[in-house]
Amino acid sequence: MTEAPVILIVEDDEGHAILVRDVLETAGLSNGIRHFRDGQSVLDFLFGEGPKAVNHAGRTYVVLLDIRLPKVDGIEVLRRIKGDSELRKLPVIMLTTTDDAREVDRCHQLGCSVYIQKPVDYDKFTEAVRRLGLFITLLLVPPIEGR
Repeated sequence: MTEAPVILIVEDDEGHAILVRDVLETAGLSNGIRHFRDGQSVLDFLFGEGPKAVNHAGRTYVVLLDIRLPKVDGIEVLRRIKGDSELRKLPVIMLTTTDDAREVDRCHQLGCSVYIQKPVDYDKFTEAVRRLGLFITLLLVPPIEGR
């Protein structure tokens, strides 16, 4: 049995990120969680080289990705992840306020696993994240072989 995947939350709104983390933990997820505030920082983590590079071999991740991000937007992050021969296996769940049909289609064309629009209402948002947490507990994610 492989370890539960680490959840990479890529979200520039600190309040949303904290809420997502709290709701996932309250839902009983024991997964590790890392928060990235912009697209470049998650790309540096996943593709990093040099002395700070992380060896991702054997690890599993699930990416919760917002579209509107500073430095590098979520669409480009998705494109880079899905364009990599090893990282393309990672489930990428778009979790964003954007409901533009063209953006939804574009994300699916690029290979996102799921596209979820964040409800504006607090209670609905909390419930959506709780259900997402239950979904994540069922995911089987292949480990990264080499990076």
